[in-house]
Amino acid sequence: MQASRIAIVGAGRVGSSFAYTLAASGLVREIVIVDADAGRAEGEAMDILQSIPFHRPVTVRAGTLADTAGALATVITAGAAQRPGETRLALLQRNVEVLRGVVEATVRANPGGLLLIATNPVDALTWTALRLSGLPPGRVLGSGTVLDSARLRVELAAHYGVDPRNVHAYVLGEHGDSEFVAWSTASIANMGLPAYCSATGHACTQEDLDAIALRVRNAAYEIIRRKGATNYAIAASLMRIVEAVVRDEASVLTVSSLLQGEYGIRDVCLSLPAVVGREGVRRILPVPLSVGEISALRRSADAIRDAAAGLG
Repeated sequence: MQASRIAIVGAGRVGSSFAYTLAASGLVREIVIVDADAGRAEGEAMDILQSIPFHRPVTVRAGTLADTAGALATVITAGAAQRPGETRLALLQRNVEVLRGVVEATVRANPGGLLLIATNPVDALTWTALRLSGLPPGRVLGSGTVLDSARLRVELAAHYGVDPRNVHAYVLGEHGDSEFVAWSTASIANMGLPAYCSATGHACTQEDLDAIALRVRNAAYEIIRRKGATNYAIAASLMRIVEAVVRDEASVLTVSSLLQGEYGIRDVCLSLPAVVGREGVRRILPVPLSVGEISALRRSADAIRDAAAGLG
């Protein structure tokens, strides 16, 4: 596999935003954009390529699924977009057939590469992609709650008046309505939230925390209601995951991957802190969670499993 090549399947808002973000980063030397509408893929590649004199050299071209061959990772953003008011799980049946053709053709062309799923509902579709691909579990991952955790950090930073880079907190479980904030793991400046609030005089009420969690959970719905889709922040999230893969960083990210007994949960893909590097998910980290958080994680797993049950 070539660390210098990334393939992107889907040239819609998310795929094209990610392609531009990746091109501007200078992280890779070749980006292949694939879409069912070949003209759309060509247009996006041409537009991005003409920005390259302002960035580092990179080849950006349109291609077919056969051109995913040799890519370190294929990032799948193709599928129907989420409609205003529509839950991510309601998207599932509309996107399964799209994913089926893409995964099977990609694995035939590029059996040694990773699959990174961004299409919603991402957890059920990551599980579906794993089943369709026949690849080892660590090599099929979803964007998961990497974006949700970033949204949480933004909310906490605004509430407590600090740089988001100094906030560490996770949204876990489903990338969707059953997600939850693991408050027991949240910290600012290496202090748990209660200790930080005590040291700084900030309020740290359950009402405040519940309101923050609700804003994080509803963020996509609010953006979709206003502009019709989300694209920039998810593109940045995908960029962060791909960076960890290309640079073999062993970064801890809340990607969606297959659970195999963690917290008593099996055969479902959802988000927990995981070590991500060149080979994909190296391991899932069983971080200490409260009893209530473990129950929330199991409820989230049940919601995803129920949605995916008929897809076998």
